[in-house]
Amino acid sequence: MTSTSTAATRPGTGPPKPAPPAREAPLHRRGAVLAVCAVLTALLLVSMLLAIGLGPAAVAPGDTARFLWAALTGGTLPAGDLTAYHIVWEIRTPRVLLAALVGAGLSAIGVAVQAMVRNALADPFVLGISSGASVGAVAVTVTGSLAVLGVHAMSVGAFAGALIASALVYLVSTRSGSLSPLRLVLIGVTVSFGCQAVMSVIVYLAPNSEATSTILYWSMGSFGAANWESLPVVAGAVLLGTALLHRWSRTMDVMALGDETAASLGVGPDHHRRLLLVLASLVTGVMVAASGAISFVGLVMPHLVRLVVGAGHARVLAVAPLAGAVFMVWTDLVARTAVAPRELPLGAITALVGVPVFIALMQRRSYVFGGR
Repeated sequence: MTSTSTAATRPGTGPPKPAPPAREAPLHRRGAVLAVCAVLTALLLVSMLLAIGLGPAAVAPGDTARFLWAALTGGTLPAGDLTAYHIVWEIRTPRVLLAALVGAGLSAIGVAVQAMVRNALADPFVLGISSGASVGAVAVTVTGSLAVLGVHAMSVGAFAGALIASALVYLVSTRSGSLSPLRLVLIGVTVSFGCQAVMSVIVYLAPNSEATSTILYWSMGSFGAANWESLPVVAGAVLLGTALLHRWSRTMDVMALGDETAASLGVGPDHHRRLLLVLASLVTGVMVAASGAISFVGLVMPHLVRLVVGAGHARVLAVAPLAGAVFMVWTDLVARTAVAPRELPLGAITALVGVPVFIALMQRRSYVFGGR
């Protein structure tokens, strides 16, 4: 017995010692995530200040800040500054704010959609939400319906189109009272192609070529129509949607474990998928009405953020909107200055950036959905 006991404790012959618990990655800690958010917030403010001043008629950052302060406080300016003030406050400021809001909203909704269907390739475009919103907005533009709503007509039309497309995807994807994530993605892709076909027919039947060119350009994304009247609607939808997603972050963590595990933990996956689908339709519809269809932001940005802060939805939803806002502000700046006085479509720029980034992410051997 003694020899046996001694042998069992010899080095290399006994049971392995339990490994020490893995230490949490630095950026997964709450303080580190808050630091990242603070850095991104500062970067966003600087980016917005520079973007407002840059353009064909450049305004120095100091003058830009002075004009913004005068507008916010009701201060007075010399008569010689009125033209520059008009460019800064009436034209560029609402455009840059809209770019930041749309970038934040697309990133947040991308996180929600990927959690909803547990698929790394999901975003509002894949589920047909953006395509449905585009059909609604284009139909309102071409037919002139809902004109009584003024600047909000396109938002209402886009939301209605997004909601109809989402309802169709939901109804067809539901089988025996259960909502399958795989069927949701497949039906969403099918509905997306169908909506694009409907939009092509509407564009083809447009009453004049000017309307056709305007719709085609708008469908590829642009912030050229930004104004102070439409901005509050977008801001309200994005801020409300992001706040609700933060509140549901723990639920999305549970949903990511699978339907059976979620049900065993008291979370109804189908019920929460319906809630997320309606919320994604609302926010996406408002954003599409204001900026057109902008691809890849909601697909790529959540992946990049997960690589930095981990897979927890509370952390991702804290960082992704800020990162998306910074990215979209600079994307819009490139779009309106690269070939000035003409503008590049935003969707083309985001695709040119998003495609190689996404391919590079998929080539990482260590990368899985949710990051490592």
